[in-house]
Amino acid sequence: MSFDISQWIVRIPVLLFAITIHEYAHGRAALWLGDPTAKNMGRLTLNPLPHIDPFGAICLFLFNFGWAKPVPVNPRYFKNIRKDIILMSLAGPLANILLALLAGILIRNFFFPWDIYRLALIYLLFMNIGLGLFNLLPIPPLDGSHVLENLLPLRAAQKYREFGRYGAIIILGIVMLDNFAHTGILSRVLIGPMKYLAHLFSGINF
Repeated sequence: MSFDISQWIVRIPVLLFAITIHEYAHGRAALWLGDPTAKNMGRLTLNPLPHIDPFGAICLFLFNFGWAKPVPVNPRYFKNIRKDIILMSLAGPLANILLALLAGILIRNFFFPWDIYRLALIYLLFMNIGLGLFNLLPIPPLDGSHVLENLLPLRAAQKYREFGRYGAIIILGIVMLDNFAHTGILSRVLIGPMKYLAHLFSGINF
């Protein structure tokens, strides 16, 4: 991990913005689907502070991997619980991908020769693509796991839910292996799609 101050001055705000947009999109989608829980608890906000998870922030600085506090959701408000959970779960990654698309459009058309501006756009592009794709992985408690669980038949979904208790341990284990044993597990899964989308959005061959 690099501690280049100039890069971290740009990197931290961009990452906080990406995480905040992700959680805000979950809360906004839940509200549209009838669940006011996030709004009532003050989590339907673009202020990053209510979304910061202290341990997730520490992991972010140590391992380039972190997370925010999940937006509270009460599925009992949903009319069609399984379908609405899928829609709510997809809202966060979709918001990140759309933000990356906006960054790509700015890179294509307004890539001015200002170092901080260009660095911010590149981080905005890659961090949002990475966050969106990572959360689509079907490993609990990531968003992709909620999508898969609610697509499975009920009996299979129940077994998958039981597996979910080990999901966080699996994710942390993979991250530790990638950082200390250099296994490159996440890189093999994510880097190819990230580069493809970054090129598709920005026109730059990464």
